[in-house]
Amino acid sequence: MTVGVWILGDQLWQNQAALNRTDDKPSLPIILIESWQHVQHRRYHQQKLVLIWSAMRHLAEELRVGGWQVTYKKSEDFEAPLKAWIQAQNITEVRVMAPNDRPFLQLVQNWQLPCKITLIPNNQFLWTQTEFKDWASSRKRLLMEDFYRASRQRFQILMDGNKPVGGKWNFDKENRQPPKGKLDTPKPLWFEPDAITQEVIAQVKSLSFPTYGSIEPFRWGVTREQALQVLDNFIEQGLPTFGPYQDAMVTGEETMWHSLISPYLNIGLLHPLEVIQAAETAYLDNNLNLNSVEGFIRQILGWREYIRGMYFYVDADYFEKNWFNHTQPLPEFFWDASKTDMNCLCQVLTQVEGSGYAHHIQRLIILSNFGLIAGISPQELEKWFHSAFVDAYDWVMQTNVLGMGLFADGGVLASKPYAASANYINKMSDYCRGCKFDRTVRSGENACPFNFFYWDFLARHRDKLQSIGRMSFILANLDKMPPPELATIRQKAAEWHLGS
Repeated sequence: MTVGVWILGDQLWQNQAALNRTDDKPSLPIILIESWQHVQHRRYHQQKLVLIWSAMRHLAEELRVGGWQVTYKKSEDFEAPLKAWIQAQNITEVRVMAPNDRPFLQLVQNWQLPCKITLIPNNQFLWTQTEFKDWASSRKRLLMEDFYRASRQRFQILMDGNKPVGGKWNFDKENRQPPKGKLDTPKPLWFEPDAITQEVIAQVKSLSFPTYGSIEPFRWGVTREQALQVLDNFIEQGLPTFGPYQDAMVTGEETMWHSLISPYLNIGLLHPLEVIQAAETAYLDNNLNLNSVEGFIRQILGWREYIRGMYFYVDADYFEKNWFNHTQPLPEFFWDASKTDMNCLCQVLTQVEGSGYAHHIQRLIILSNFGLIAGISPQELEKWFHSAFVDAYDWVMQTNVLGMGLFADGGVLASKPYAASANYINKMSDYCRGCKFDRTVRSGENACPFNFFYWDFLARHRDKLQSIGRMSFILANLDKMPPPELATIRQKAAEWHLGS
């Protein structure tokens, strides 16, 4: 009996389950496959293609140096090279770690391979699907905060016995400071492309199918060693003051205090537990501010694990959810930032074009918020997010964008829609200063679209929104608006779509 291991492009961790579950390593054969057909499903960011393919090739080389028998294939699809490899190596069982995304899992399960294919339980997350389901099964509301507290207790992170360190579970209120004065942001750690990455860049440049974004400068890490360096740099330079300004947005500051580790976590170059433990150790050893450390750990141990758990917990038709029945097409400027006059959108979209990255508040309050209040199709916007970001995968984007960002699931994830006018954008950023639109006007000629879309959104969906308790105060303000002004606002919103 010959066992072979197939390593997927988002499972590039040498301690992954499929490699660990064998007694004859490193002699067993391994295969990695680049599928050109697979990456044509979406108009992917060029830097994402470079990141994945370069990281795959680097791992293949590392495994060869370690004595493993590695086959690396570039092919139109996955199935043909997989079958050829099975026959050439006389393989009787292929082991692959369970895919992170439902569509690919179904694809693998539907193949008719000439040998047994065994799905090994995924170990890139702290909660298994079964464990999350057990946690969720006895609850009426699956709130992230409750899950986060259960995770803290289960893994004994920032705990003092059975109570949270500092006496509180959540220091979020201390982590929402608007940017003021000159911010001394830490310098992010970037890398120069080596020979392997340069080869991948040349390959991606030569592709004949549509892609998105700029391919250079490419500065992402592509090995576990580099990913660990990014983590260490954040722990030392970013984490001590991460908390207060984690929701702030500043022109020219692409990364602020954010860690930049999500691309590495999501392809397996880092493991969530080592990230969490590194932050907790830094807190204990260096007496760091608890609000910064807790805020960061909550993103990994709370939100990331929760999003992935919910992805497999909700029904398979979750992607079709559209609670507000929004059907407006995705504006062209999402693909070309130069086509919008709104400075906040131009700043963020230009950044995404250049790097495939924007931090969480840019995604939520600028990109998703605009899609929500403008009535853009949730499915179209989710597909764009999946295409545009280097850390985007099905399990990340469906629940994050549809549930958190667009409230398309009607409140399965979020307790209220994250809808905001220009006032909040101005509070948390400096984007409004350089904009042609007036952030203080909601119905005039130079009214900010975030203003008239915000009030139009509330008016369009008042009947649905009044069932959400947290919306009562905002709806009361809507009711105080003079009818003629509301009519003007709604007309302006309709005209914007006709002219876009």
